[in-house]
Amino acid sequence: MTTQASKLETPVQHQALAKSFEFPAWLPWFLTRVVSGLLVIFVISLIVFIATQALPSDPARVILGAEAPEATVQVLREQLGLNQPILLQYWNWLSQLLQGNFGRSIDSNVPVSQIIQNYFGNTVALSSLVIAITVPISVVLGVWLSLRRDSKLDRIIVSSSILFKAVPGFVIAIWLMMFFSTSILHVLPAASLLIPGQSPFSQLEFLILPILTLALSLIPYLMRLVRGSMIDALESDYVTSARLRDIPERRIIWKHVLPNALVPVVQGTALTIRVLLSGALIIEVVFSYPGIGNALNAAIEMRDIPTIQAIVLLLTICVVVVNLIADLITTLLTPKIRTAKKHKARSPGLRQAIRLWKSGRPITVKPVDRRNALKNIHSGGEK
Repeated sequence: MTTQASKLETPVQHQALAKSFEFPAWLPWFLTRVVSGLLVIFVISLIVFIATQALPSDPARVILGAEAPEATVQVLREQLGLNQPILLQYWNWLSQLLQGNFGRSIDSNVPVSQIIQNYFGNTVALSSLVIAITVPISVVLGVWLSLRRDSKLDRIIVSSSILFKAVPGFVIAIWLMMFFSTSILHVLPAASLLIPGQSPFSQLEFLILPILTLALSLIPYLMRLVRGSMIDALESDYVTSARLRDIPERRIIWKHVLPNALVPVVQGTALTIRVLLSGALIIEVVFSYPGIGNALNAAIEMRDIPTIQAIVLLLTICVVVVNLIADLITTLLTPKIRTAKKHKARSPGLRQAIRLWKSGRPITVKPVDRRNALKNIHSGGEK
C-alpha cells in the first residue's frame, strides 16, 4: 500500500511542480513586443543616420573651417571614413554604438557620451517633477469632475481645459515668462540657467516656470481622460448592479470604478511622457534650460552630426521603453488581457487614449436607464 501510494503521489507532485514553473500567458506577447521595439530602434537609427549624412554641410569642412585647403579636407574625410559607402559607414557607427562609443562632438571635440551625461540628467529631473505633479492632480480632478458631471463647474473646467490644450506650449511659456518675470511680476527668473555641478532639485526656482508650462499643457488631456474613463465605468452594468444591491457609493467608486478607470490612464500617462519628451525640447530652448533639448538644438545649429545621431537615438530608446512599461502595466492590471492565450499586437488601451487625444471633447456615454434595469430584475425574480 505504501509503495502504491508513493507511486500515486509522484505524478501529482510532478504536476504541481510543472504548474509552479508555468510561464505567464502574457510572456510570449511581451517578448514579441520587446523584439518589435528593438526592430523599431534599429530602423529609426538607420533613418536618422542616413538623414544626418544627407545634410548639406560637410563635417570635415566644419572641423577645419571654411578657409582650409581642399586637400586637407579630403585627408580628414578619409580619416573620418566619410568617403566610404553609406551602409559601411552605418555599420561602423552601429558597431561603435554597441561598444558604448558614441563618437566625438564636431563642435566641442569632447566625447558625445559626456555631453549626454551632462544634459540628459537635467531633462530627466524636469520630466520626473512634471509627471509627479501632473498625474496626481489629473486623477483627482478627473474623478471629482466625473462625480459632478454636467454641472456648471464641470462645463467651465472642461471648456477651459480645451483652451489650454489648443494653445501651443511655447505660447504658454511666453505668457508665464511675461507675467512672472518681466512685465507684471519679477518673482521668478526668466532663464533657467542651472548652476553647473549642483543638482537640479536644489535649484527649484529655475524649474518652476518650465514645470508650470508643461503641467498646464498636459493636465487638460490627462484630466479629461480620467473623467471620461470614470464616466464609462460609472455607467457600466456592474456598477448599476452594485447600486441595486445597496453597496455604499464610496466603496463602489474606490474599489470597483477607479481601478477599472485607471487602465486607460496608464496608456495616457505613457502618451504624456512621449509628448513630454518632444515638448520639453521646445520648452528647454525657450527658457534656456540646460537639458537634452537644448543640446540637440545647439547640435543642429552647428551641424554636429555625431551628437544629433546619439541624442535622437537616445530619445527613441526612451520612447520604446516607456511603451513597453505601459503595455506591461496595462496587461497586469487587466485580468482579461493578463490571462488571454493570444494577445493582439497593438498596445492594450492605447486606442482609447489616442481617440481622446485627437478629439477635442471627453468621451460621452449614454446613461443607463436604471428604472428599466430594476424592472428587469424584478421580472426575472418573479419568473
